[in-house]
Amino acid sequence: MVAAQQKQTVPERSGKERILEAARTLFDSHGFHQSSMAELAVAAQVSVGQIYRLFKGKEDIIAAIVQADYDERCMHMDALRSRLDAGELTVEQTFEELLLHVVDEKDEALSFDILAESFRNRPVGDMIAAMCVRFRGYIRDFACAANPDLSGEALDGAEEIVLACLFGLGHRSLSRPSLSATDTARLSALMIVAALRAIC
Repeated sequence: MVAAQQKQTVPERSGKERILEAARTLFDSHGFHQSSMAELAVAAQVSVGQIYRLFKGKEDIIAAIVQADYDERCMHMDALRSRLDAGELTVEQTFEELLLHVVDEKDEALSFDILAESFRNRPVGDMIAAMCVRFRGYIRDFACAANPDLSGEALDGAEEIVLACLFGLGHRSLSRPSLSATDTARLSALMIVAALRAIC
């Protein structure tokens, strides 16, 4: 009876959730183009037919992964902005948490595949562009919290540099870093905030 009650309280993941989770793992380890739908079906414990009932093809699966990541990152950025506005975080802590979220990325190889796919697949490219537009808004807010005098070209430049740092730090494992993710986020946040405050 207890086992039956526990089974009822833990909802079973839908076929779509299993496919996306398996795709994330498979594409990260084998690459997007090297992974077959048959391999994905086995990993997700669904039929190939079920995959095609839910998605037109691998491109749609990538788009769904990007959308899920986008939604999750926007929720994170909204929470950071709310906590900063409420005085729960300093601007340094805000950047540190933002950077830690980026630096501690688990799907680094997959993100390279997704970026490459965005050049071939217009909907994925458009989704990433929309994601960057919204992220730029958050970055501008955080930059102005560090230096309320930022405006115009200086604010545009700050936005570009911070966005470049986020992209670069998200792929730092290629350089075999010696610092932990936590130390990298903390030190990078201090440097970014110091640079933002130094802009006249």
